[in-house]
Amino acid sequence: MTALAAPPNAPGKGRMPQDPPGRRTRRVGKGGAGRTMKGGWLSYLILGFALLISAFPFYWTIVAASRSNADLAQVPPSLLPGPNLIKNFEQVLEEADIGKALLNSLIVSSSITLGTVLCCTLAGFAFAKLRFRGRGALLTLTIGTMMIPPQLGVIPLFMLIAELQWVNQLQAVILPGLVSAFGVFFMRQYLVQSLPDELIEAARVDGASTARIFWSIVIPIARPGMAVLGMLTFMTAWNDFFWPIIALSSQEPTVQVALRQLGGGYVNDQSVIMAGTLLGTLPVLLVFGLLGRQIVGGIMQGAVKG
Repeated sequence: MTALAAPPNAPGKGRMPQDPPGRRTRRVGKGGAGRTMKGGWLSYLILGFALLISAFPFYWTIVAASRSNADLAQVPPSLLPGPNLIKNFEQVLEEADIGKALLNSLIVSSSITLGTVLCCTLAGFAFAKLRFRGRGALLTLTIGTMMIPPQLGVIPLFMLIAELQWVNQLQAVILPGLVSAFGVFFMRQYLVQSLPDELIEAARVDGASTARIFWSIVIPIARPGMAVLGMLTFMTAWNDFFWPIIALSSQEPTVQVALRQLGGGYVNDQSVIMAGTLLGTLPVLLVFGLLGRQIVGGIMQGAVKG
C-alpha cells in the first residue's frame, strides 16, 4: 500500500504545481486553465489602428478649431493644427455666454448624476435583494418605460413645468432626469451578481437594519457600478440638447444651447463652432480622467462576472 502513495507535490495529485520563483503567470478560466495570455504583434497592430480611428474625431476637432473657415474649405484640408485657436476661442466668448453655459451645464449634469446614482442604487438594491409583493411586475413596468420614446412625454412635461412656473429655470431640466429606468436596471443587474445573499443575511443576524445594510455593505460593493453609471449619466446630461432647448432660453443656456448661437450669419463659421465644441468637451474629459480607474474597473468586473 505504501508503494501506491503518490508524493505530495506530484503533478495531478495533492496541491497544484507552483510557478518558478520570480515568474508570475495569469491563469484564465476553466477552458484555458494554466495558460498564459500573451498579445502578439497582430493584436497590438489591430488595437493601435482602432485607437487611431477612435481618436481621430477629437484630433480633427482640435485641427478645425485652430484653423480659419477658409482653411477648412480647402480640398484636401490640412491635417495639422493652425494658429487661430486663441482667436477662435475669443470669438466664441464674444458670440455666446459660454462661461455661464459651462456653469449651468456643470450644475445640471452634476445634480442629475448625483440624483440618478443615488436613486438608481436604492431602487436597484430593492429589486435585487429585497422581497416584497409585486416586485416582478414593478420591475417589468420600469423596464417597459425604456421602450417609450422620450418625445412622447415632452408636451405633458412642458405643461407641467409651465404650471409650476419653472420655464427657463434649471430645475426644469434637473428634476425630470433624477431617475432613469436604464440606471435602475443597470444597478439591479450589478448587485444581483456582486452582492451575495449570505452577506445580507449575516448582517440581519447581527441586527443591522435595511438602511444600515445599504450604507455599510451595499454602497462599498456597488461603488464600481455607481462610477460607471455616473459617467454614463454625466455624459448623457452634458450632451443633451432636445429637452434643454425647449425648457431653457439663450438667457439661461446650457453648453448645447449656447453652441446653437455660434457661427451665425450668412456663412456658418465652422472653425468657431468647432472651437466652442472643444471648450464644451473639456469638462467631460476631466470627469473621465478623475473617474477613469473606477470606470474601467467596474466594466472589467462586470465583464468577468458576466
